[in-house]
Amino acid sequence: MRLQDKVAVITGAGSGMGKQIALLYAKEGAKVTVSDINVDAANATVEEIKSNGGNAIAVIANVAKEEDIQNLIDATIQTFGTLDILVNNAGIMDNFEPAGDIQDDNWDRIFAINTTSVMRATRKALPIFLEKESGVIINVASAGGLQGARAGAAYTASKHAVVGFTKNTGYMYAQKGIRCNAIAPGGVETNIGASMTNVNAFGMGRVQPGLGVNPRIGKPEEVANVALFLASEESSFVNGTVITADAGWTAF
Repeated sequence: MRLQDKVAVITGAGSGMGKQIALLYAKEGAKVTVSDINVDAANATVEEIKSNGGNAIAVIANVAKEEDIQNLIDATIQTFGTLDILVNNAGIMDNFEPAGDIQDDNWDRIFAINTTSVMRATRKALPIFLEKESGVIINVASAGGLQGARAGAAYTASKHAVVGFTKNTGYMYAQKGIRCNAIAPGGVETNIGASMTNVNAFGMGRVQPGLGVNPRIGKPEEVANVALFLASEESSFVNGTVITADAGWTAF
């Protein structure tokens, strides 16, 4: 029980990597707030946790909205009394648009969900962590946040920003008992592809060589295991960095 009596908030936990992180954290003893924009998916994750003897609540949140982030953390504190682990997992893809084809509303939406939400949730959690002099923040970045040929310009920029934010936050609060790390998954079996609506032919053609060297698609459970390591005391000396989980994709 590596997370016994810890309290964790996980965004985008109704499916995919977020759901598997929530299930694993609960199995390891954590009390979990399952956050998702999809109420049915969030409730299903909570029910699965409870059926396995775990403790969880569902809090519906559109992470692009500041008020939803505020409510997410406040509801967690009201229910469980504290917060120990924040996992910023919620994210969406772009349509592989290159810079010349980006529309402002798409850029703003991708950054609001992938990047600004990470900042806002972190900002909300930090006073709690600083008072306790302990806390863990885990941001789900992407292989696209390390390379240039894994997605379109907006998604790539948003995830590069998450990597930079992670490193800065980890360094800034390193002497305050707070750790902040990121996971950069490669291709994983999730439903994030559903956020793509009209794939850009030119952009897809340009990233195809990068996509073609992917050794294999990962399982959400494999990423959840990395998230467990980063949340536990086993990673006490790991801070301000990115763990790549991609079967060697970015090694090419």
